Amino acid sequence: MHKRRLKNGLRIITIPLKNTKVATVLVLVRTGSKHETKKISGISHFLEHMLFKKTKKRPSPLKIAEDLDKIGGIYNAFTGNDYTGYYAKVNTSHLSLAIDWVSDIYLNSLLPEEEVEKERGVIKEEINMYYDNPIFYCQTLFYSLLYGDQPAGWDIAGTKETVSAITRQDMLDYMNSQYRSESTVVIVAGNIKKRETEREIIDKFSNIREGASKKNVPVLEEQKKPQALSFYKETDQTHICLGARAFNSFSKERYSQEIIASILGGMMSSRLFIKIRDELGLAYYIRTTAEDNPDTGLILTRAGVDNRKTKDAISAIRKEYEKIKKEKVSPKELKKAKEQIKGKMAIVLESSDALSSFYGASELLEGRIYSIEEIYNLIDKVTAKDIQETAKQIFRPRNINLALIGPHKDGKRFQKLL
Repeated sequence: MHKRRLKNGLRIITIPLKNTKVATVLVLVRTGSKHETKKISGISHFLEHMLFKKTKKRPSPLKIAEDLDKIGGIYNAFTGNDYTGYYAKVNTSHLSLAIDWVSDIYLNSLLPEEEVEKERGVIKEEINMYYDNPIFYCQTLFYSLLYGDQPAGWDIAGTKETVSAITRQDMLDYMNSQYRSESTVVIVAGNIKKRETEREIIDKFSNIREGASKKNVPVLEEQKKPQALSFYKETDQTHICLGARAFNSFSKERYSQEIIASILGGMMSSRLFIKIRDELGLAYYIRTTAEDNPDTGLILTRAGVDNRKTKDAISAIRKEYEKIKKEKVSPKELKKAKEQIKGKMAIVLESSDALSSFYGASELLEGRIYSIEEIYNLIDKVTAKDIQETAKQIFRPRNINLALIGPHKDGKRFQKLL
């Protein structure tokens, strides 16, 4: 892996890989839903859609798509709370085209007015799709419960009302403010030649707007007691999101909470999978994950259960949260969780696109890149005492939050279980 910072602040990361015939070009920019105001909530996501519409060189959505379709390329974009990304994955022989394509949509998109109007309907249908899927929408409710009426608590896609009100000029202003050199990282991973690749990137990104994007307003976290939010919907099962506020990516507890999530519900032999699914037969899907961002963090357990056994499932999950606070994990279980995390990381990071995202996000959000070996070492250093102390801090009653979707008209009765 090689990193280079240009005079204008643009960062370039190249990751040469020998045993592959493909390469991924990824551009990350440090702007997302946390950088928005209430009036333009959803603009990061809306703009991401619009970059696939028209450039001077590729004057239609068809031409933008066709250039990579005809070589079998894989391409897309994504918007998160903290950053937005655009990528193309191609046969290495088409690397120059991929760099040209990604740079073109990122720097030269024209945002045609007629496409803005059409895309409003597309995004509204995307919002409807997630609204109709309780597994996804329950997680949206969980974030809104944690963070309330501030950017971290708003839906990344915005609302139908804000999407209807965002103008082309709003998007131009936002792009000019946020899509800047010092806030952009270009990553290329695969069977590449470092120097040639760097030269092409420097050439294609020569007209990038210089400077840094505006920073997001810090997230406010204020909670004094457990919170519950129930959304009534006629469903065949109740979808639960039960979790707690945790530590951000700059915290020393970062890897402890990752291990806690693995122990609780990160694998088929985890505590909650065995208890909730195998022993009690309450759920088909149950999983616990940890999330750490620059200014927020959480541990979340998601499950779908029989409507009549919702209370039983919530109580059983809470008991496991309490147990990991009160009892030290055994050396055997701790080792299993560590090896599970490391093994999963090794498998995931075999591909060029995953490596690009892994290194790029680390550089963009943390200002440095940890090698896989460094991360393994940090994971190995976590002790059973660390796990218990971190769990005690995370699973305090005042940190606990529950969002659920199902045919329940009174959500207050579930709050008593927390």
